[in-house]
Amino acid sequence: MKKLLTKKIILPVFIGVLFITGSAFKSDFFEIAKQIEIFTTLFKEVNMNYVDETNPAELMDTAIKSMLQNLDPYTNYYNEQDVEASRINNTGDYTGIGANVLTLKDKLVIIEPYKGFPAEKAGLKAGDEIIKVDNTVVADFKDDAGNLLQGTAGTSVTVTYIRQGKTETVAIQREAVEIHAVPHYSMIDDKTGYVVLRKFNEKASTETINAVRALKSQGAKQLILDLRGNLGGLLNEAVNVTNIFIPQNQLVVTTKSKVDKYNKTYYTQKAPIDTEIPLVVLIDGQSASASEIVAGALQDLDRAVIVGARSFGKGLVQRPKALVYGTQIKITISRYYTPSGRCIQALDYWNRDEAGKATRVEKENYNAFKTKRGRTVFDGGGVQPDLEVGITKLSPITRAIVNENLIFDYATKYYYSHKVTDLNTFELKDSDFNAFKTFLKSNNFTFETETEKAFDEALKVAKEEALNGVIDKEFTTLIKTLDTYKTDAIDANKAQLMNLLSEEIVKRYFYREGMYAYFVIHNTEIKKGSEILKNPSTYLNYLQ
Repeated sequence: MKKLLTKKIILPVFIGVLFITGSAFKSDFFEIAKQIEIFTTLFKEVNMNYVDETNPAELMDTAIKSMLQNLDPYTNYYNEQDVEASRINNTGDYTGIGANVLTLKDKLVIIEPYKGFPAEKAGLKAGDEIIKVDNTVVADFKDDAGNLLQGTAGTSVTVTYIRQGKTETVAIQREAVEIHAVPHYSMIDDKTGYVVLRKFNEKASTETINAVRALKSQGAKQLILDLRGNLGGLLNEAVNVTNIFIPQNQLVVTTKSKVDKYNKTYYTQKAPIDTEIPLVVLIDGQSASASEIVAGALQDLDRAVIVGARSFGKGLVQRPKALVYGTQIKITISRYYTPSGRCIQALDYWNRDEAGKATRVEKENYNAFKTKRGRTVFDGGGVQPDLEVGITKLSPITRAIVNENLIFDYATKYYYSHKVTDLNTFELKDSDFNAFKTFLKSNNFTFETETEKAFDEALKVAKEEALNGVIDKEFTTLIKTLDTYKTDAIDANKAQLMNLLSEEIVKRYFYREGMYAYFVIHNTEIKKGSEILKNPSTYLNYLQ
């Protein structure tokens, strides 16, 4: 069998195919038509004359996606399977096994089985590695193998998986799965309600309203809205969630674009639920897009105290456009601006550095704006909380550990070597942290600082200038100093790492519901928010 051509081919000329419609491009019609013709001719010649067999669909998919990578990470092409995945994300409904699954090259990893759904009923656990779905070997499947787990409700799928070195097989009956935008709400104490808003899908505002009303009926006189880890979603739902706490006809967000029809202002449309109830909003570095619209608007209007770490900084708006044969493109059409007029976009994708990487808006280039009561807030780099909690912002070494899935992997190891039956008494000890450090070493965890990268580049230049002999000794000393720093950095970030480990481990035994119950008792940001709400004068001082 001849080898399929899979190399990336970056073909920016193809952009005209996608953007030929729209008044903004009429003046460029000739250039667009010219580039389409060039691409069509090129594509035909490659597929007809290349030395090996080609796969036109794969080539086209690669060409389109490679082209769009030159714009920004959010302008994306969706084939038929991608369109269905996007629909699930926006609606929260699908039919499958009921688990959060990570697709890797040769396996599917169960990240989290949802309690009460088929995967959990069948006995699958976080950390299980699926290597075969029915008769399909995951390593041989070219598309997203996670799609193999979906299917019609009531049908069965057989999965072969590896757990702790042993291979097992189980049949799972698919069911309709509903992913809640609000997975948890509860009373922290007799006056404080706590609401977790996980994503901005079509049900976000409805579920948040229901949660707020339920908590108020239970006696809530003040609220904490948790947007940590919420990567965003639908803009209209961000407006509707904000509307819960601010009056009707209040400006929430403005979008600005070079295309006139995308220049819009979004006002609250409905009567609010409660415009007076004291409110704290929790954010972190993974609070993005729609989360930032809500946090930014409530901050600009002096309606809530924002607690945590600076948000992600995504100030761009996308809209899906239907293409032919069931495909779609999601295009960045505008930037959004909070009520004070600030755009919190952190990365500049249109003015890249010499390496082609997006540049970050530097703090000295932030612009100042005023909230409704005259407080100073800034654009660029995300929403800065009114109270920054140090433990919320991941340090570079913690981020490296998380990115290599070592928190997740250690939690899997812990689960199979420890018995935990009582959530209220669970607590990691110093011995557990030492065991985690040993685990990092056994997994050859390495971490390269930005300083090391800069030193390596400097040494290359020094060698080119024949200066390396002069600085070798000093360079070696610097590297040893950095190695010592990295060793000490794990201990210096103990509190942050222990929090992450505790949350992941609790989820293994008591599922996500247990994790939120654990949050209410132990989480630092929730404690800080509660302290602010318990003291009316402190709360008001943040808003003046």
